[in-house]
Amino acid sequence: MPSKDPGRKSPRRAAPSGPKLPPKTLRVRKGVRGGHDGLPQATSPSAARPQGPRSTAPRGKGRSPAVVRRTEAPTERIVAGVRAGDRTLLARAITLVESNAPAHFEKAQEVLRALMPHTGGSIRVGVTGVPGAGKSTFIEALGSHLTGRGLKVAVTAVDPSSSLSGGSILGDKTRMERLANDPLAFIRPSPTGGALGGVARKTRETILLFEAAGHDVVLVETVGVGQSEILVRSMVDFFLLLLIAGAGDELQGIKKGVIELADAIVVNKADGANRTAAEVARGEYERALHYLRPATEGWETRAFAASAATGEGVADVWGVIEAFRARTTASGAWARRRSGQEREWLHALLRERLWDLFRARPDVVRLLPKLEREVIAGRLPATSAAQRLLGLI
Repeated sequence: MPSKDPGRKSPRRAAPSGPKLPPKTLRVRKGVRGGHDGLPQATSPSAARPQGPRSTAPRGKGRSPAVVRRTEAPTERIVAGVRAGDRTLLARAITLVESNAPAHFEKAQEVLRALMPHTGGSIRVGVTGVPGAGKSTFIEALGSHLTGRGLKVAVTAVDPSSSLSGGSILGDKTRMERLANDPLAFIRPSPTGGALGGVARKTRETILLFEAAGHDVVLVETVGVGQSEILVRSMVDFFLLLLIAGAGDELQGIKKGVIELADAIVVNKADGANRTAAEVARGEYERALHYLRPATEGWETRAFAASAATGEGVADVWGVIEAFRARTTASGAWARRRSGQEREWLHALLRERLWDLFRARPDVVRLLPKLEREVIAGRLPATSAAQRLLGLI
């Protein structure tokens, strides 16, 4: 066997073809922030690079594919499209509402002002529940039942956004595949932006757009974590609480205070071997409700059992919602709730805006951190700190 020449380098092994595999770690992209759609200026690093001489090479041979930029639709066209039920223009109107870009905010308000006379005609239903209660499955079953009756249904499914990365899953269209393909249904997941109250303004205005587009029923699914239920309760007519049997303490909802917000309780997954347990749980909640004040004036909150998987009991739940609308409309409670919600929304926006303006004052920017440290250290009462800050006005 010939000996190897010590000064001779062995040929380098060719690199394997194909894309380089990423390291085995889970990477989460940051969520799309407001102002991401329809901006006239470039919004990506690649689009913002200086443009060199235009290439004359045939497409596909050394040329990058052309970047197609969406043109911004005029306000009148968006308004007309929403009124006509154009799904594309409805989606663009919602994007304007969800955007945080100042230019988009002004345009969104123009669209809403033009559409306000055509809003208010839907039944707004909030749906919340404990984790694993099957909220998305139940909403799909209820929505399919309604579209089967010829009603137009809109769903805004509020997805939790990461407070660290700003990303959200936005997977409700995947979980509601059948309803997403229904021509009478429109599903729009909305990230909260990581803020507890981030859902409030954008979801309220999205509901108005749905109504202006002619949707008969608007279903709002909550994040299901703490105060999000209170926010959604403040923007819907009927609030539905989904629970399941065997999830621990059967009175867990009372401890969380959510039952006091509900106009009806549905024990979901009442099918197969779980049917008996679901009926037992329904009876427990029914008895507990006798000790609570109803969430709506003149209405008795009841507990029901249903199965979103089989559809059993879903039509009965819709019958309860229709009965609720008829009774509260006749008594005036429906109109009083809507009026109260609009008034509280106005007050909430004023409080938020006034706080933002106050916090942006240069003298407040200088003094607030110092007073916060004094309060935290226990050297100054919070009331005294607030008085000093308010004295700057």
